[in-house]
Amino acid sequence: MSTPPAEPGMRLQRSSRETSTLIPRLTEWLAGQLPVPADPRVTLRSGIDSNGMSAETLVLQLNWTEGGVAQVTDLIARIVPAPGDFPVLEHYNMQDQFDVMRIVAEAGDVPVPRVRFIEPTGAVLGTPFLLMDRVDGVVPPDVMPYTFGDNWLFDASPEQQQRLQRRTIQTLAALHAIPDAPSAFAFLDPRQPGASPLERTLNRARSWYEFAARDSGRSPLVERILVWLTANLPETSADEAVLSWGDARIGNCMYRDFEPVAVLDWELSTIGPRELDLAWLVFAHRVFQTIANTFGLPGMPDFLRIEDVVATYREYSGVQVGDLTWYTLFAALNYCVVFMRSGGRQVHFGELARPDDIETLFHHRSLVEQLLAEVGA
Repeated sequence: MSTPPAEPGMRLQRSSRETSTLIPRLTEWLAGQLPVPADPRVTLRSGIDSNGMSAETLVLQLNWTEGGVAQVTDLIARIVPAPGDFPVLEHYNMQDQFDVMRIVAEAGDVPVPRVRFIEPTGAVLGTPFLLMDRVDGVVPPDVMPYTFGDNWLFDASPEQQQRLQRRTIQTLAALHAIPDAPSAFAFLDPRQPGASPLERTLNRARSWYEFAARDSGRSPLVERILVWLTANLPETSADEAVLSWGDARIGNCMYRDFEPVAVLDWELSTIGPRELDLAWLVFAHRVFQTIANTFGLPGMPDFLRIEDVVATYREYSGVQVGDLTWYTLFAALNYCVVFMRSGGRQVHFGELARPDDIETLFHHRSLVEQLLAEVGA
């Protein structure tokens, strides 16, 4: 999930948990997961604060013995936030995230980290967590947004930027090509009312908004979007449903030489139309472009333009997607809720004064109002 913009050098707090207390518990638990006698040793290398807000993320080094041979690997721990730490999402299902990454990895054409261990009960660290291999690469920064400049993507050549754009879209096409998605990923179909996976995914977002509004207050802007989305829900075919990444943006990819080496953050994954991911990819960049323009910066206006994304996707997938308007406003809805929760978390941790109007936290507010005006809502 995206993070809100922040002042340079600001650390956005994710948790009140004392990470040093996690290491002994995690070490003891791993001793029961690895072949005996493993004698595991876990070292906390760092946390990750420049991207993502939905889960606590730690970089660990694991040393152990297997078959008499010393082993070492770097791991990423993804930990569900404690209830008192103002979690961004309404529901976290680490087992679903673990399983979708495992199945995608087995399909072979989409780079995902190897998932190694999962503890879904919360009995060890207080909340569920998973451990996956750390992948070497770089991520377009959220804080400060990559569109602000002075980072590896902004400073790259136009050819390098285009390589990243094309290879990311190629990865999406490969993800959507995984066969029999409604069956293989049936566990991702939202547990919500609705006659189609898309309607159930919309109702999951509606429930998430209601969850956010209980803490932050209601948003007339979000409710306008919901009214329009509900009235204009596209008719979709179950036969054409694909695996949807759910948070398809370049900030959730790791890159090496401007090509994806790891697709990350599967909390919002679902099954549904391929347009979900394509619109999200374009809209996520438009959010950061809007923020850059608000600060008087040029940003990257020629990057991830909708016509280029659609054309490149057709080239790699052989599929001409339909109109993306509904799916763009769906992405806009989700970004509103992200800003409600991430801004609310900043208030919770004393980093931000509680605003009188929650919509002042919507860093893409002008963009949303423009989109609603275009559809007459």
